[in-house]
Parts: sequence; C-alpha cells; structure tokens
Amino acid sequence: MRQTVADRGVHVTSLINNAGFGSFAPFTEADSGHLTAEIAVDVVAPVQLTAAFLPGMMSAGNGFIINLASVSAYLPSPRMAVYGAAKAFVLSFTESLWTELRGTGVTAFAVSPGATATEFTTGMGPDAQVLTAGRLRRPEDVVATALNHLDRRNPGPTVIDGRLNRLAVLSSRLMSRRRSALTMARVFDPGRLSASQPAR
Repeated sequence: MRQTVADRGVHVTSLINNAGFGSFAPFTEADSGHLTAEIAVDVVAPVQLTAAFLPGMMSAGNGFIINLASVSAYLPSPRMAVYGAAKAFVLSFTESLWTELRGTGVTAFAVSPGATATEFTTGMGPDAQVLTAGRLRRPEDVVATALNHLDRRNPGPTVIDGRLNRLAVLSSRLMSRRRSALTMARVFDPGRLSASQPAR
C-alpha cells in the first residue's frame, strides 16, 4: 500500500481514518458476514493504514493521524455491540499511539462524535431511526472539533464532539457498568419512539 502511493508521487503527511459503518440489531439476529466486514472496515483498516504511513511521518518528524472513534466507544451499545466494541478498540489503539508518539513530532488523537447528520443509518432498517431521534450534530461541527483540537499546543489523545456528548460520557462514568448498560438499552430501544407518540 505504502509503495503504491509512493509510486504515484504522493507524499503522505497526514492520515484521517474516517471510513466506517455499523449495524443495528440484536447480536444474534445480525448477519455474520456483515459483522465481519464491519470489523474489517472499523478496526483492521485503520490499523493497516496507520502501519503503512506512520513510519514515513516519523522519519520526517512531523504529521498527524486522526482516528474517528465514537461516543459508543465509551458506552455499552446494545443492538450495536460489534460497532461499539470496534470503536472502543479505535479509542484504545489511538490513546496508546499518542503515548508512543510523544516527542516524535507526529500527533495522533481520536475524535468521538455522537449522533451526526450523515448517511450512517442508511440501510440499517427502520429501527435505526432511534439513533437519530434527538438533536444531531453536523459533519462540519465534528470537523471543527477535530481541527480545533489539532491546533492546540499539546493536543491530548482524545476529544469528544459536542457538549451533550461530553456530558453523556461523563455521566456514564458516574454509573456502575451494569447501570450504564441498562440505561443504554433503553436509549437504543426502538420501542421507545412508538411509545412516545401521542395516542390517536
């Protein structure tokens, strides 16, 4: 991969691992092939791309890597168990990279958005509308969060996009893991949307 890019005369100075997709269904009902592809895109690809291009950045003594994690990396994700686990991997992987890269001139950090107005839920089925039922951030907001963090004098390993998302993560840390999982099960329950509709 690295050689193919070099052969085309491209000098890589930065990498943004943004590609990803998820599924929304109880784990036992999800298609195993779809889940395998999800892991390949959300976990394997960022690792392979980072392995391909990070050595060149370190040799040059500058550059940056931004990995897209998710608020789901911090929270249990019923009906999105593999996606949440994949993003938890991305978060942990990036935090470790950040530590290893200190003093090299290369920056690495993870951006964790929550519900954002993109096509992420396309093809997930009608139940996935529960994921976009609240206030949505815009893609531009996420980009601004990432760039503002990059511009800091000493950016940390992670940044969460949006005040409400930061509060959600903070609140989850004050709960037991059991309580956090049960709370997220209610948040991701498609039935809560129909239950909130006024009777006719």
